[in-house]
This record gives sequence, C-alpha cells and structure tokens, in this order.
Amino acid sequence: MKPMTMSQKILAHHAGLEFVEEGQLIEANLDLVLGNDITAPVAISEFNKIGVKEVFDKTKVVIVLDHFTPAKDIQSANLCKCAREFAADKELENFFDVGDMGIEHALLPEQGLVVAGDVVIGADSHTCTYGALGAFSTGIGSTDMAAGMATGKAWFKVPSAIKFVLTGKPSHYVSGKDIILHIIGLIGVDGALYKSMEFVGEGISHLSMDSRFSMANMAIEAGAKNGIFEVDNQTIDYMKKHSKKPYTIYKADDDAIYEQVINIELDKVRPTVSFPHLPDNTHTIDEIEAMDKIKIDQVVIGSCTNGRLEDLQVANEILKGKKVAKHVRAIVIPATQKIYLQALKEGILENLIEAGCVVSTPTCGPCLGGHTGVLAEGERAVSTTNRNFVGRMGHTKSEVYLASPAIAAASAITGYISNPEKIGGNN
Repeated sequence: MKPMTMSQKILAHHAGLEFVEEGQLIEANLDLVLGNDITAPVAISEFNKIGVKEVFDKTKVVIVLDHFTPAKDIQSANLCKCAREFAADKELENFFDVGDMGIEHALLPEQGLVVAGDVVIGADSHTCTYGALGAFSTGIGSTDMAAGMATGKAWFKVPSAIKFVLTGKPSHYVSGKDIILHIIGLIGVDGALYKSMEFVGEGISHLSMDSRFSMANMAIEAGAKNGIFEVDNQTIDYMKKHSKKPYTIYKADDDAIYEQVINIELDKVRPTVSFPHLPDNTHTIDEIEAMDKIKIDQVVIGSCTNGRLEDLQVANEILKGKKVAKHVRAIVIPATQKIYLQALKEGILENLIEAGCVVSTPTCGPCLGGHTGVLAEGERAVSTTNRNFVGRMGHTKSEVYLASPAIAAASAITGYISNPEKIGGNN
C-alpha cells in the first residue's frame, strides 16, 4: 500500500478508500459543518435552493454568531436573524448566540465538538485551526457549506504536504504565534499553496495546546489547505477534558512522501512581528530594535488566533501594575465566555482594566475591520490577529503589525513596538 501523510490517511478513511494520493479527487464524509453570521446566511440561501427539508445531521451542523455580534448595525442584525431562524427551524443542537457564543475557532474545541481524526469544513478560512487536535479541517465557501449541510459530504483534491520537524524548546516570550510567523516568513504566503502543513518532532511537547491552535490557525496564511499536528499525550488530555466524542489518531507513515522537510529549531526562534501588508513580511524583535521606533495608536489582544486564556495570562504578566501609554488604545477580547469568566476569576481582567485596557465581549470585531476597534487613516495597530492586508482593520491607509500577545502588551506600555523580554516579568 502506498505510504500516506496524516491528512491523506484521514481523508482516505472518510472516503472509504484504502489509500489516496496527491491530486486525487475524492468525496469524503464530514464530521462537522461550520458557519458564522457572515457566511451562514449565504449558505442558507443556497441550501434552500437544493430542495431538502432537513440538514444531514442536527448534531453536526454548527453555526456561531461571532463576527459582527452583538449586532453592530441593521445589516448584521438581519444576518443574525436569518441564522437564528434557520437554526431554530432545523433544530440545530449546536447554535451559539450572544450569551453563550465565542469566536468560533476557540469555541468549537472548548465545546468538544472536534477531535482527532475528524474531517471538518467551515465557511471561514481559519477553520484549519482544528488541525491542532489532529483533525483534517479546512475552510470552504458558503456554497460548499450548503452542500455539506444537505449531504454530509464534500469533494476534496487530496493535498501534498510539507513536513515541519520541530526541535528544542522555545524561550519564555516565544509562543506559537512567533513560531508560525517565523515559518510564514521563511516559506512565504504561498509557500504551502494547497498543501498540508504537518507538524511533528519532539519540540511539539514544549508547545501548549493554545500555541498549537495559533499555529494551525495561520496555516492558511501560508496558502495551506490545512495545518495538522501529530497527536501526543497533551492532545489526548485536552480531548478527554473537553469532549466525549471518540477520536482516532492518524500518524504519517515513516516513508510518507513530502514535497519538503523543514527543520525548525524552536530555541532559535525569536519574538517575531509581521509588518504591513502581508503576513510573510516578518522581522525579529532584534531587527526591530535596531530600527527607528515604530509608534503605534492601537493594540488588539484577541481573535481566533490569540484570544485564549494563555494569551490573556501572558498579557497580564506584562501589563499588571503598569499603564498603557496615553496615546494608545488597548483592546482586549477574550475568545469565549468561558475564557472571559476564567480571566475574571483569576483577576486578569481587573489588572488589565487598571492598566488602561478596555475589555470586550467575545467577537471577531476589529480583526476584519468589523467593529470594536476599526482604524482611521494613518493609524497603526499591533494586533494578535492573523491578517494585515491593506485595509484589513479599517482605512486603506492604516497599518497592521501582527504579533504575539507578549509583544502587543509590551508595545501597549511603551507606545511603540517593543521587546517583551525587556519589559515583562518585573511585577
């Protein structure tokens, strides 16, 4: 039998085939179909044209209202209403609205809806996040979401793969965000185009689940079809804590074929920032310190990439007992209600508010220029989000610098892009 990668094994199983190979077209059974308040209404319209009365499985279609909610205007309110009415009519078991929702890609793992070996499609490009759990998950368009809701199946072209072998242990203020920015800077925004980014190696054991979610989340920023981590004991512990679903661990064959094998020495990765206007325009904090100071107007700590508890804990470590610079707006967005509540219990939110931050309800908000922090002309933001395209967070003449929560928190204090190693840990 032909050797296969992790992703290829998962797809083969879900297609009912003994093996698949790069470029092969297959039809696979789906474990989950996801949409949000922007993409689901379009999918619902297409679903209604198909002519079926029910979704394929009421437990496997998930809709999360997270992008423009609580509704920022009449248009977004109408989109949310459309999704609500569909969820009620189809009796969806996993519909998340204001009060119990969160940013979708943080919420689904937390709710135990995704486990290792699953095939997940979502009408949102960062659906690749769930690869951190050893699942094959990828973003699709709303039309494919509609077909998935109706049939429980989707067509795929089997991707080739790049193997990333992680070794060593990252330093204290180097997180998954720094590592994935480092990798994207190395291979480019199209370096993994329609490929699977497969992360293996002993270095994985030194990465928290939150760091892994951040890395898988940004696989799409290298053009990848999906990102996926080899399952280890930490993954299993996470799944046992959050989910009752059975899981299946798929490990790549020793002789699996990869287009490239790239070694990443984690102990050599430095805190990294992605400059405007592409995620691969990366500079280490050491390079930045040699430049003229880059003054900023806003800091955003949140999003499906970096709004998890660990991210807020790191921000708290740096900001506690300090003050946000007078000219900086520091916006903190816990990714889910559960994370919000835990940060409240730990005193994190109190510390951040006393430092001068504002804390928002869970929302994608400013990441896509939606609300809760849109940039004006000429403004600069350091953001823990995942994209820094022209006009991504507001005006086309604004600038977004992508960074970790540690760099974002340090920069909020000084008012310019700063090294957390020289500011944090002194509380």
